Amino acid sequence: MSTLIETHTVPAETPETPIKTTFTVEEIHQLLPHRYPFALVDRIIDYVPGKMAIGIKNVSFNEPQFQGHFPGRPIMPGVLIVEAMAQVGGVVLTQMADVSGGLFMFAGIDGVRFRRPVVPGDQLVMTVELLSVKARRFGKMRGRAEVDGQLACEGDLMFALVD
Repeated sequence: MSTLIETHTVPAETPETPIKTTFTVEEIHQLLPHRYPFALVDRIIDYVPGKMAIGIKNVSFNEPQFQGHFPGRPIMPGVLIVEAMAQVGGVVLTQMADVSGGLFMFAGIDGVRFRRPVVPGDQLVMTVELLSVKARRFGKMRGRAEVDGQLACEGDLMFALVD
C-alpha cells in the first residue's frame, strides 16, 4: 500500500474554540499530503475529534482509473475505495492532540469486503471510526463505505506512524 498520511501539529483546542466538524477539500489538503489523482475525499461532513469522521467522494467518469478499469464498463477499483476510507481516517489521526509530526502509513487491512460496484455518478459516503491507538504510533480503524444507503465496502484499517 502506498498510503502516507502526514501529520501536522494542531494547536490545542481551548474551551472557547468551537470544535470544527466539517472540512472543505482545501482544508483536507492542509491535513493530508495526497493530491490529484490520489486525493480521494471531497469533503468531511462530520468529525468527532479522536473518534470518527464521515467523508464523501463524488465519483466522476473523468477520473483516470476509468480509462482502464474497465473500458465500456467503468468500475471504481476496490483498492481506491479502501484508500478513500483510509484518507477519511487520516483526518481523524492527523488531528489527535498527542500525535505530532511524521507520516501515517498503511500497516494492514483486515476483513475488507466489497458488497456492490461503485460507478461514475455515485457518491461514496465513508464512515471511519477509530478503534484503538497504541503507543501513539499504531492505530486501528473500522471503515464503511455506502452508496445511496447501500453498503459498498467495509473493513478494518491499520496504520503506523513513521518518522
